[in-house]
Amino acid sequence: MRDVSTINKEMSKRGMSIRQIAAITGQDRKTIRADLRGPRVTLGKLKRKRRSKLDPFKELLADRLRARVWRPSLLLRDLKAQGYRGGITILADYLRQQQPAAQPDTFQWMLAVLQGAISHVDIACQLPDVTERERLLTYLREGRRSVRNRALAVLARGRGIPTADVCAFLHIGQKTLIRYCQLYRNGGSQLLMARSVRGPKKCDQQLVRDAVFSVLHTPPSEHGLNRTDWRMADIQAVLRKVGEPLGQDVIREIIRSAGYKWRKARVVLTSSDPHYKEKVERIKKILSELGTDEAFFSIDEFGPFAIKKKGGRKRVAPGERFTVPQWQKSNGWTIVTAALELSSNQISHFYSMKKNTDEMIRMADVLRAEYRSRRKIYLSWDAASWHISKKLFDHLDGVNEHAAGDGYPTIETAPLPAGAQFLNVIESVFSGMARAVIHKSNYPSVDVAKSAIDLYFKERNFQFARNPKRAGNKIWGKERVPSGFSESHNCKDPLYR
Repeated sequence: MRDVSTINKEMSKRGMSIRQIAAITGQDRKTIRADLRGPRVTLGKLKRKRRSKLDPFKELLADRLRARVWRPSLLLRDLKAQGYRGGITILADYLRQQQPAAQPDTFQWMLAVLQGAISHVDIACQLPDVTERERLLTYLREGRRSVRNRALAVLARGRGIPTADVCAFLHIGQKTLIRYCQLYRNGGSQLLMARSVRGPKKCDQQLVRDAVFSVLHTPPSEHGLNRTDWRMADIQAVLRKVGEPLGQDVIREIIRSAGYKWRKARVVLTSSDPHYKEKVERIKKILSELGTDEAFFSIDEFGPFAIKKKGGRKRVAPGERFTVPQWQKSNGWTIVTAALELSSNQISHFYSMKKNTDEMIRMADVLRAEYRSRRKIYLSWDAASWHISKKLFDHLDGVNEHAAGDGYPTIETAPLPAGAQFLNVIESVFSGMARAVIHKSNYPSVDVAKSAIDLYFKERNFQFARNPKRAGNKIWGKERVPSGFSESHNCKDPLYR
């Protein structure tokens, strides 16, 4: 059956117009006109084949490839000796196009050898020039995967199978295959199968570690960096400049293995008293020789502190939020003046509205009356001005003159070094008291707060009176350190004061 286009052309040859043909066939006149005009031929731009830098050297390459030289680096060296000015990328792309596809028979042979489907006699006939065939076949049969790969690589190359086919079958790189063959040529199967002994890691090499720490111990500003602390990228950049290129993982491992960690700086309590050692040694001597008719007191003040809603850590229910208003009206304030007797661990306290010499005189008189049965009592406090005032010492001298006649103990002071509040043992007791009854509190009045503090000290005194050597871990475990004088103690807790 003829198509419509042929019919249109025949009608036109008979002298019929496009209108007449459209009336007979029912086609659109534009369609008929296109059929009569014939297919349009569009001439596009002719693509000119780009000349490659490798074209003048393709005959040389063909000779080298026939000699089974496929290694791009070797071929590049030969080509450059002949004047080639291109790069290795062009050469590698050309070699990839020229490399023949792996022959099925080579894959089948390697698979058969791997599966043991070829007898040793046949293999000996096929590989007459390969020494240690039996040992390689033993490795191929009994070894792990890496050992099998090495043995099969040597056997396949001994049969003349192209490098590309061996690499494709074993899924190894060309450099790996060449290394296997070189090891076998240099030392036989023993060297081929020997485990590679790696040298020490970079992070374990002393010279590398010294280079890292020589940079780390200098401020970044000395290396032109506008920073106050080191980043890994900065250390890496500086080491690269001095000829020690290292990865950030190596640098991080060196720093971590040396015990370096990120720590936030904290203010350290230190004493600047020039007679620090002498004063500490005197207190230690007094405590070591303290008799049963003597008492040693650590004295200080807690406060002033406001009676209002306090913050702190608190156990809350799911969905509950524990908040403390920033601005709140105080229900009053007070100061706790207290003395801790170290041998019996008993607290004597009262409340004050001031920190001055009169309160210290009051404390001395309270202790004289409370410990009237003792022969001597020692008062130890920090170097606050009202603790070492002339008025206080005059009072103590006066009461000591009449102590024997009045039946009271004599009083001797053993002041702490200046700026050594951290050695004041009662600071630890204040810390425990604050955690137990002040933090998270919301007392409605000063009297209620005082009642809570009184009860705390009463229970504490009772507990230590029953267990003078060990009071247990009831509430008193909240105290920072044990209630005993030690030069290594840090009794003052700035986080809870």
